[in-house]
Amino acid sequence: MPALGQVRNLMQRLADTIIVPAGPGDAGGLARVHVQSWRETYPGLLPASYLERMNPALYARRWRQQLTRARAGELVMVAEGPDGLIGYCAGMFDAGASLRAEIYTLYLLREAQGFGLGRRLMETAARAFQGQGAESLTLWVLKGNTRAQRFYSHLGGSTVAERAVRGWGGGLTELRFDWNDISALTKR
Repeated sequence: MPALGQVRNLMQRLADTIIVPAGPGDAGGLARVHVQSWRETYPGLLPASYLERMNPALYARRWRQQLTRARAGELVMVAEGPDGLIGYCAGMFDAGASLRAEIYTLYLLREAQGFGLGRRLMETAARAFQGQGAESLTLWVLKGNTRAQRFYSHLGGSTVAERAVRGWGGGLTELRFDWNDISALTKR
């Protein structure tokens, strides 16, 4: 457990964190956060060999491509602290399909968790989607990721479905969390 001084210092640094839309220049930081947060989140859930092989350079290229070819309704928000990116949230709203937006990913580095940044990322994304016309929100969480499940439940999400996940050797399941009224996330 960190010393009280270290916690205060971290909290002060996190207070200086801003949440802004990502741009192509954020690709390297997004890749670093993506790989590190997966390695922190999924030991015991995903194969260790997969987590070890994750390549930040490959993910940086993917992020750069995604951010330079963004589709209408696509959203990537980053949490940027004094030392660089520490988290992100990405999703999509397709007004033609339904009035439901979907968060695809929300990750924070372990050291930044527990200070309200995940909630701020969710609220910011929900507001942006609501501004585009979304009335509800959904996301999928790997079953066994109990920390994330508790977080989304705490934010008012309800588990409504599950599905099998392809990849990583099979045998995995995701749980779907829904917010039938997106304003439950935007009124805080």
